[in-house]
Amino acid sequence: MKIGFIQTNPEFGQVEHNVSRAVDIVESTDADLIVLPELFSTGYLFPDRRILSELAESVPAGPTFRRMSDLAKSTKTIIVFGIAEKAGDKLYDSSVCVAPEGCCHIYRKLHLFAGEKSYFDPGDLPLRAYEVNDCTLGMMVCFDWIFPEVCRVLALKGAHVICHPVNLVLHYCQDVMRTRSIENQVFTITANRFGTESHSGKVLKFTGRSQITAPNGEVLAKADESGESIQIVDVDLHLAESKQVTEQNDIFADRRTRFYKDILSS
Repeated sequence: MKIGFIQTNPEFGQVEHNVSRAVDIVESTDADLIVLPELFSTGYLFPDRRILSELAESVPAGPTFRRMSDLAKSTKTIIVFGIAEKAGDKLYDSSVCVAPEGCCHIYRKLHLFAGEKSYFDPGDLPLRAYEVNDCTLGMMVCFDWIFPEVCRVLALKGAHVICHPVNLVLHYCQDVMRTRSIENQVFTITANRFGTESHSGKVLKFTGRSQITAPNGEVLAKADESGESIQIVDVDLHLAESKQVTEQNDIFADRRTRFYKDILSS
C-alpha cells in the first residue's frame, strides 16, 4: 500500500485557499492513503471561540468535507485530514477519514493542548480502528501523542496504520512517534505543518518534519523543518500484524494487565 503525508503552511482563516491548495496536491499525488495536517483548512491560532465558531464546519454537511469526499472518490485515495468541527453548540479539533467508496469516519481530539482548552471542547468519541479498503487505520490528533494509551488502544483494536494530523510546536513528538511504532508494532503517519502564526503578540512556530515510521521504528520518510513536502512510501501492511519481537515474546500476548490497573485511576 502506498501511504504518505502532505506538509503545508495554511494561511489563517483562508479556507478556500488552503483547501484548494491541498486538493491540487492530492490530485497530483499517487497514493492509496494520504494524511494532511491538523486544522489544514483554517489555520491554528484562533483568537477566541467566536472566531473558531465562524470558521468551524459541520461534518458531513460542510463544504470542506464535501470537497474532500469528492476528491477521495475522484482520485481513489483514502484521505485523512484535520478540521475544526462544529456539532451543535460544541466545537471539536477533529480528524476525518474519507474513502473512495464514500465512507466517513470522525475522531475528536481527546487531549487538548495549552490554549486549545479555551476554545475547543474535548473529544467525546471512543477510540476506534476502521477497516477502509485493505487497511485498518486509527486516528489521533497532535497532543494525543504524549499519551501512550491512545496508540496502544488503537493497536489493540487492530490498526495497521495510525494517522496523526498535527500542528506541532514542541520538538520531541517526531522522536516519540518512533517509540509509539515500536511498542505497538504499527505504522504511523505524522502530518505536520510548517511556518508561523501570530495574534495579539503571541507567535507560534511550527516544527515541520512530518514523517512516516515503520513498526520497527525505522523512519521511512521525513520532511524538512520548513517547506511544503509530499512524501509517499510503499509499505507491507502485514508487517503490522505480527506483534512478535522474539521467538518467545509477543508484545500483546505478554502483557500482564492485572498489574496495570493503577493506570486507570483518576
